[in-house]
Amino acid sequence: MSQLHSVACPYCGETFETEIDASAGSQEYVEDCQICCRPIVFRIDVSADGVLMAIDTRRENE
Repeated sequence: MSQLHSVACPYCGETFETEIDASAGSQEYVEDCQICCRPIVFRIDVSADGVLMAIDTRRENE
């Protein structure tokens, strides 16, 4: 199940909406910022019953 969420880019600070898919459980992946095109590392935490608990973003080199 995908949901749209607003996130702030850790590089340019701009906020944009991105689709988060919690159906695969907790995960970490890289997605480019829709504004400045730099790579953002997304970490999503999903509970055992499939509820999205947290979204964390950081720069790729951190």
